Amino acid sequence: MTEHGVPVADDLDGIDLTDPQTFTRTDLRAMWARFRAERPVHLHPATRGAPPFWVVSRHADVMAVYRDNTRFTSERGNVLDTLLKGEDSASRKMLAVTDGPRHRDIRNLMLKSFSPRVLAPVVAGVHRRTGALLDEAVERGTLDFVTELADHIPIHTIGDLMGVPVEDREKLVHWNTQTLSRTSAEHSKTEEWLARNEILLYFSALAAQRRRDPGDDVISALATGTVEGEPLTEEEIVFNCYSLIIGGDESSRMSSIGAVIALAGHPDQWKALKEGEADPKTAVEEVLRWTTPAMHFGRHAHVDVELGDRTIRAGDVVTLWNSSANFDEDVFADPYRFDLSRTPNKHVAFGYGPHFCLGAFLGRTHVDAMLTALREKVSVIELLGSPRLLHSNFVYGYSGLPVRLAA
Repeated sequence: MTEHGVPVADDLDGIDLTDPQTFTRTDLRAMWARFRAERPVHLHPATRGAPPFWVVSRHADVMAVYRDNTRFTSERGNVLDTLLKGEDSASRKMLAVTDGPRHRDIRNLMLKSFSPRVLAPVVAGVHRRTGALLDEAVERGTLDFVTELADHIPIHTIGDLMGVPVEDREKLVHWNTQTLSRTSAEHSKTEEWLARNEILLYFSALAAQRRRDPGDDVISALATGTVEGEPLTEEEIVFNCYSLIIGGDESSRMSSIGAVIALAGHPDQWKALKEGEADPKTAVEEVLRWTTPAMHFGRHAHVDVELGDRTIRAGDVVTLWNSSANFDEDVFADPYRFDLSRTPNKHVAFGYGPHFCLGAFLGRTHVDAMLTALREKVSVIELLGSPRLLHSNFVYGYSGLPVRLAA
């Protein structure tokens, strides 16, 4: 995560974690260090008509809530935008906001599309596309790494997994970028809402097609599968397609972009990668920890819960800050050192517990493919300007990154 130079407010109550600008204008390292040390379970004041909510910043506490699906629920939202409204329109229709047996059964149904047989050609495609795009980038020399390279990899992976026609994938990237990680403050909530609906309508039409002509893809699995002898509802099919696009595209792109920034800023680690001194598996995990694209997830408390030295009341909103937990000094030695050989590396970039990210394997595959291609094809990474941060309180990442890549 990039460090920003603006000091943290003297009073932690003055920090507004609902405001995307907090994550572009604040010294985030210092901010989270203070929360962990001073208020690891912090009651965030109400803002702009939204209720107060709990901010959990220590790794141990974050893990404890993630694994507790008895006293905490995801079904009233799992990101600030829906949590603070008290409801999510996808509740009990999308895997991420469904709990209990229904969550288990739909997850198992979707996992059929993540079998080794289905994923083998998808993984091969990730490596092939990443290598080809880096070849083109080196030939050009200078480029925007976000818009000219990273934007074009994960969507094709998810597209292959879901059977999305190639000609439709670029518009899905555009819509997806609008939904949870606006490129600037000028992008409105209305644009987010419209983009979300475009995605839902698109997958509704595609699911209808797959019912008539199913294949091995995940949309076919959802459209033709049954739970307890009954087919999934139209909303369950469409919302779970939407969830895969959000999770599979955005996080993978931001991890790859963050990897390039980190390698450019840490020449010792770039050298270790190039010379084979860093194990590929540990390198992937460190990139995921370091970038942590999904800054938070959240829950509502079912009952009163003691956490740290605070009492969370039934009905309260609880937010779990991965972007703090992944730099917790009690878990990670020298946490703000980018170390591709770091082990163990118990990061929570993909969450934890019953809602652990379904696409974690593919997320790791994208990072592995990028690191492999950089090691094999690139000798020089030079940043040509400051990365442009997204305008988001959920996704930490970039909308632009001017670079020079040379063989």
